[in-house]
Amino acid sequence: MYHYKFKKRYLAALIAAAALGLSACASDGPGASDTVPLPDSTEPSITVEATTMAETPVPSSSSVQQPPQEEVILRDNTPYVPEQEAPGTESYSNDVTSVDVSNSSKGYCMAKYFGSNPKVKLMITGPDKVQYKYDLKEKDYIAFPFTAGDGTYSIGVYENVSGTTYSAAMKVEVEVKLEDEFQPFLVPSQYVFYDRDCDTVAKGADLAKTAASDLDVVANVYNYLIDNITYDYAKAENPPSGYISDVDSTLETGTGICLDYAAVMTSMLRSQNIPTKLEVGYAGDAYHAWISTYITDIGWVNNIVEFDGKNWKLMDPTFAANPNTSERKLREYIGDGTNYVISYEY
Repeated sequence: MYHYKFKKRYLAALIAAAALGLSACASDGPGASDTVPLPDSTEPSITVEATTMAETPVPSSSSVQQPPQEEVILRDNTPYVPEQEAPGTESYSNDVTSVDVSNSSKGYCMAKYFGSNPKVKLMITGPDKVQYKYDLKEKDYIAFPFTAGDGTYSIGVYENVSGTTYSAAMKVEVEVKLEDEFQPFLVPSQYVFYDRDCDTVAKGADLAKTAASDLDVVANVYNYLIDNITYDYAKAENPPSGYISDVDSTLETGTGICLDYAAVMTSMLRSQNIPTKLEVGYAGDAYHAWISTYITDIGWVNNIVEFDGKNWKLMDPTFAANPNTSERKLREYIGDGTNYVISYEY
């Protein structure tokens, strides 16, 4: 059985460099003739062997033997949930859709569709050339992240023509300069959606109230998830098309698939001002979701769950909550992290 360990001394305050800027230009509006194939996405299941919960939780850093201290100073656990707005200072609209990029320096754009087409996609392509396709169903603005850092982003709204063929209703290009690299991973977005009134945010703050460091928060949240959420095999066998996690529903029911585990943990950590990525890709042959978080002096630590003084191992709450696969088999599956291939970061 794994012994999941975090150590306090490897985490310090987050570092942010200040800079911002934005320029944008619109291109094709309604009636653009180009079409693109945008197949609907689904969340395939991941195969794990048991639904029992982890027997050995992550000890918080405060449980590691430390020299006597006169006073433990707890960190501020006030939820960090910045308001996301579409003020219209930099926006592009036509008779069916609107894209607002006024706050691109804060790591996101806002988009909404108010036409009549029942199947609409938003596609964002960043400087890394990775295409992110989202269902755009909301009549109100919702945030979509700029996850590839500084550079030129292409944003397109596409209406379904037939089958998997879509026609461009609007396309714009924006030049993004983030205030700092963490911005897209500290705010809510479509795949990691929460707000100030969210039960998940309140629970994250509750779990953080005894924490002396960000590392304590990560440990407390991780332990809570692996002890209280079990894997939903029925949902995994037939997930809805374009499935997006409802973090409060997962918290209430105590069950979910890999995307639910990752979305809840990401929401809790981001709302405690800890940069966290929800990552989607492949673990072996299985389409899967997990997280990475930022640790000062180390940087973005991908797929970690344990630090033994020399090596990091996988942070994957889905596997940790379902540990009855033998240790040997699990270690073989996880390996050195190379079995985990990231396709998208949200």
